[in-house]
Amino acid sequence: MAKDRKRYLITGFSGFVGRYFFEYLNQIRERADLFGVDVSEPSFDLKNNCSVNTRFFKVDLLDRSKVKETILKSRPDFILHLASFSSVALSWRKPVLSFNNNTNLFLNLIEAVRETGIRCRVLSVGSSEEYGIVRKRDLPISESIQLNPISPYAVARVSQELLSKIYVDGYGLDIIMTRSFNHIGPRQNDAFAVSSFAKQMVKIKRGKKSKGVLRTGDLGIERDFLDVRDVVRAYHMLLHKGKRGEIYNVCSGKGMALKELVDYMADYLTIKIEPRVDRLLIRPNDNPILVGSNKKIKDELGWRPEITLEKSIADICDYWAKRRGAE
Repeated sequence: MAKDRKRYLITGFSGFVGRYFFEYLNQIRERADLFGVDVSEPSFDLKNNCSVNTRFFKVDLLDRSKVKETILKSRPDFILHLASFSSVALSWRKPVLSFNNNTNLFLNLIEAVRETGIRCRVLSVGSSEEYGIVRKRDLPISESIQLNPISPYAVARVSQELLSKIYVDGYGLDIIMTRSFNHIGPRQNDAFAVSSFAKQMVKIKRGKKSKGVLRTGDLGIERDFLDVRDVVRAYHMLLHKGKRGEIYNVCSGKGMALKELVDYMADYLTIKIEPRVDRLLIRPNDNPILVGSNKKIKDELGWRPEITLEKSIADICDYWAKRRGAE
């Protein structure tokens, strides 16, 4: 691979965001060498691109020797760390697994960077869940608000962020951190709420029923939803223009209650639904409202959302409508 090309290493490459980042690099025709790392093979075509040379490494990031070996092979300029155990609900049932597959994964990665001495920039992707329960007067949430994690997943993400700061200040690593809010889009796994709602509603529409039952969790909570295509633009910009050691919210700056989102989705599909709460989908402790401020990333980098929530919802519904798996 040519030395004059920028070299990216993406962990969690086979997942939802990794695929969109890969496609974004091709969309902007960036001349790049990309090294994808994941425990599972990507389901998308790595050769159908215009400018990006791509290699895939099947690596478990809990294997420290393999991580170090991969860093030495790829010698990246940029590392986008997406690999995570991202389910808040599942972290309540399997907290040890959640911690290992968030905090410990990341620690192995940055230790490999430190030990090899390879100079690169790392983007540590965190979560809005780190904020916990926030007072209304503190909305929208800025990066300066004190963190108050209220789930095992959130604690793991805060730990990842604290490790980032230690490695920046103590070892001089070039790490930038995000607190990313809920991102959505076509192809997202239906284990996530918005994709699950769309899949269920498409099935209702196909059944040509006058009204269908929609299995949900708590529809009263309010979230800040951002299209994944805007998310990867933000990550690319942060890798190239962000400030070392800084934390950035990646969010739309607007909130929507899940009930409102479900109603909009039903209107788009021209169906009537009867929401029915499934107790298995209720978390032991949940944030009633999480809406972020994106002022910092706008002011410092010039990034701003381009895709409306209405466009995102339409694209998600259309995606499930085209899939036989929605049956």
